[in-house]
Order: sequence, then C-alpha cells, then structure tokens
Amino acid sequence: MPRITAATVPEHREAQRRAILEATRELLTSRPDVEPTFAEIAAKAGLARPSIYHYFASREELFRAVVVDALPRWRETIAQATSAHDDPAARIGAYADANLTLVADGEHAVISALVSFDPRALADPRIAQMHAELVEPLVGALRDAQVADPEVVAQLVNAVVQRAGAMIESGADVPMVRRAVRALLGLTVGTPDAR
Repeated sequence: MPRITAATVPEHREAQRRAILEATRELLTSRPDVEPTFAEIAAKAGLARPSIYHYFASREELFRAVVVDALPRWRETIAQATSAHDDPAARIGAYADANLTLVADGEHAVISALVSFDPRALADPRIAQMHAELVEPLVGALRDAQVADPEVVAQLVNAVVQRAGAMIESGADVPMVRRAVRALLGLTVGTPDAR
C-alpha cells in the first residue's frame, strides 16, 4: 500500500497528479524539443513509473492535461494585463505585451511542444474552447476602439503576436520585439507606442 502524504486520499491523489503535471511542464521547459517519457516524468515527480498510469492512461492524455492546466493561467495573465487599462488602445497593447511576456517566460514553448507531440490536442473541444477564449480581451478592446471587423483584426493582431513570439523563441531581443510590435500596432490600430 503506497504511503499517503496528505490529510485525505483525494488530497493525496491531487498532490500526486499536480506533481506529475509540474514535472512534465519542467521537463518541457528545459527541453521543449524532446518528448518526455513516463520514466523521466516519474523520476522528476518522485514517483515510480507505473504510478503515473493511475492518473493518466497515456502520454497524450497527460500532455492534454498539461495544456488544460496551462491555458487558464495564460488567460488570467492576459485578463489582468488588459483589465488594468481603461483605454481600448492601451488594452490592445497590453494584450500583445502579456502574450510576449508569456512567450519569453517559456509558457508558449511548453504548449507548442505538447501540441507537436499530440497534434490532435487542439481538436479536443475543451482545449479548442479554452484556446479561443484567450482572444476575447483583444476582441473586446477592438470593439471598444470601434475598429471595423474586430474578429478579423484580432486574427491579424494575433498573427503579428505569434510571429513576434516565434522571434523571441528563436533568441531575438525581447524589448526590441515588444517595441516593434507596439509600433506596428500603433500604426494599424492606434495603440500607444511603448519605447
């Protein structure tokens, strides 16, 4: 019988599950191009490899759980950044900045790695819905700024942010990329230029 390390069995199971998720995330952060094995994840989490199967039936299930765990934090970061501003243009800039900060912090690399290991992950309805919710603060700010076709413009802004994120992940200077994105957004949707 395994030793219970929490006050209750459900608390113990949640702590073990959380340890597995965090171990997977840490491995992906340190090596985003290497798909971690259950043996590596278990060792990092301080568990026996077979224990992982009590929580996740497959790596795909585990990887999707890591994405489901990460997206609400991403959404909360964006929501906090955008809600700190009343001016719609400032909210648009804050949206871009928050996303680029998350990329610079390695959050995007983890999600990208997971999706590359399980390409069908974004087809999961729950993940697709959570991913779509990330853009809501941007669409709201564009509407408030009275930008025509805010959903289309949001897709274009996201294309710029995603390309800027790829530049950051490739080693580009974060403040320089952030300034360039702000300048471009200032020209196209009127955001304040962050110098």
